[in-house]
Amino acid sequence: MNNTLLIKNMVCPRCIEAVAEIFAEENLDAQVELGKVSLAQEITTPQKEKISESLRKRGFELLEPGKSALISRIKTLIIELVHHKSETLHENLSSYLSEQLHQEYTGLSKLFSSVEGMTIERFYTLQKIEKVKEYLFYDELSLSEIAYRMNYSSVAYLSAQFKKETGMTPSEFKKNGQANRRTLDRI
Repeated sequence: MNNTLLIKNMVCPRCIEAVAEIFAEENLDAQVELGKVSLAQEITTPQKEKISESLRKRGFELLEPGKSALISRIKTLIIELVHHKSETLHENLSSYLSEQLHQEYTGLSKLFSSVEGMTIERFYTLQKIEKVKEYLFYDELSLSEIAYRMNYSSVAYLSAQFKKETGMTPSEFKKNGQANRRTLDRI
């Protein structure tokens, strides 16, 4: 039996801690990652229902295998890639997702677009823009350093994409501070 549970809305290390606490409260040996919990043992139906309710109270959702679980996994991989990994992607996003999910990208793309109303590439771009906003807000890196870290080919391309998505240039955003930042689970 597969003892892996998929959890929706996990977007950060604090989410991992919160979900780990839920499983610890049930005395379950669980390895928790973004969007996924691997259990050492099977859980009973009452345990699963209690865990599902505890997750819901904290803003998470236990996903049943299927389309919504796959879409959640795509989102989690992209969020992890953009916000939590220090190395840049050295292959196409499509190849990366196909390799990670063991499925053809064309099918993943069609499913994601039909359910989410946007392409995977657009979701990826929106995540990258949110990370750029974070870098700009903390004002620790130059725009060229941000472009390099975010794997943009140039500062001009980063600036153009930023303006297209936000309606303002990176320097205008810096002047406005935290205005227009969104939480990762709201993208």
